[in-house]
Amino acid sequence: MMKGMGNMQKMMKQMQKMQKDMQKAQEELAEKTVEGTAGGGMVTVVVNGQKQVIDVNIKEDVVDPEDIEMLQDLVLAATNDALKQMDDLTNNTMGQFTKGLNIPGL
Repeated sequence: MMKGMGNMQKMMKQMQKMQKDMQKAQEELAEKTVEGTAGGGMVTVVVNGQKQVIDVNIKEDVVDPEDIEMLQDLVLAATNDALKQMDDLTNNTMGQFTKGLNIPGL
């Protein structure tokens, strides 16, 4: 019976360490940024780790008052590119904690 308690304590310590490591990784992710592009770099969108758009750059050459729809499409594509990159970065970073575990919802 005592051996079972030791294993339980060891497992609890491992879980606490993993929780601290996950929190640290989340804090580090919040400080990261990614840049999405569209139109061969004509439009760039920067997103932070909290999935907030923090910068949008549009090259002057792409601004055509006769074709606002194309500019809107480029901004949308660059934003989606940046958000996908941040999702991938988040999944790669946080996935290391759930690798090998079969925990529903993680």
